[in-house]
Amino acid sequence: MTSTAAITQRLFGTTPAGDQITEYTLTNAKGSIAKIINFGGVITELHVPDSRGQLADVALGFETLEPYLETSPFFGALIGRVGNRIAKGKFTLEGVDYTLAVNNGVNHLHGGVQGFDKKVWHAEPFDDAQGPGVKLSLLSSDGDQGYPGNLQVEVTYQFTHEDALVVDYRATTDKATPVNLTQHSYFNLTGQGDILNHRMQIFADHITAVDDTQIPTGELMPVAGTPFDFRTPHRIGERINADHEQLRFGLGYDHNYVINQAQYKALTLAARVEEDSSGRVLEVYTQEPGVQFYSGNFLDGSHTGKGKTYHQRTGFCLEPQHHPDSVNKPQFPSVILQPGEQYKTRTVFKFLVK
Repeated sequence: MTSTAAITQRLFGTTPAGDQITEYTLTNAKGSIAKIINFGGVITELHVPDSRGQLADVALGFETLEPYLETSPFFGALIGRVGNRIAKGKFTLEGVDYTLAVNNGVNHLHGGVQGFDKKVWHAEPFDDAQGPGVKLSLLSSDGDQGYPGNLQVEVTYQFTHEDALVVDYRATTDKATPVNLTQHSYFNLTGQGDILNHRMQIFADHITAVDDTQIPTGELMPVAGTPFDFRTPHRIGERINADHEQLRFGLGYDHNYVINQAQYKALTLAARVEEDSSGRVLEVYTQEPGVQFYSGNFLDGSHTGKGKTYHQRTGFCLEPQHHPDSVNKPQFPSVILQPGEQYKTRTVFKFLVK
């Protein structure tokens, strides 16, 4: 065990290829703790206080490396090159047709079979006045999962002394390529049980409606008068089983919300979640145009970790992103990064108590 004032690290496991994976424990001035591994940039644990000052781990995950290698449903992971779905794993860019790995029915999901969640990242811990952090970097080579261009990626996690986990993304490329990075933590603000009584608020007037394979149709569907209206707080379970075609397609909430932004690319409060019994609150700020709200519908009890069994709806995700299938939807904000440009975006997961 080696340590600095606010960072410790330990061997978390070894990949089949022989790469040693390190877990970095970031402890802020309040004593709150974030744990991150350099495999997949995964947040393995996140301990934040309740209204009585008691810490609990509010992130779903595993205590060993092996499940992250094979069976993890993207618990805590960094997602890329392109988060969410691309229809049939195909797109055309600058007159060239590209075919990607298909790993979600007929579609490409979260970067493919060996997306960024399955990569070994180079890690550098750091500590400054804002709090402890770790900088992760990765080269995704030309042709990786079918994508064009050598993409150099840098993601910085910093756990501030105010219990905010700040995620900064940077990327450059030597060839035009789609890029849409996100963070796929599953949260449960009680640390146990289901998330159906969590009160969700999402500052969005529309979702990107999807077809039965969860690919956007191109329609921006107004949330008003539907179970998708979280403009004022509602319990996640309140309308999750309502008779609505979009809920049937996702087996619940698994939809991209189009964030109401006063200014595109400004850091905007996208969502706020409150949990009454603990008093914990999560606010999600992003510069992205959308956020995927996923209510853990496909968790089925087959995953266990940290002494818990992860049944359906024991965690929720809020994944800031560009809209799904943007590479095939010219009416959506572009995800294409050109040589000479820098991909740059920030997300903040801020934990509070009521």
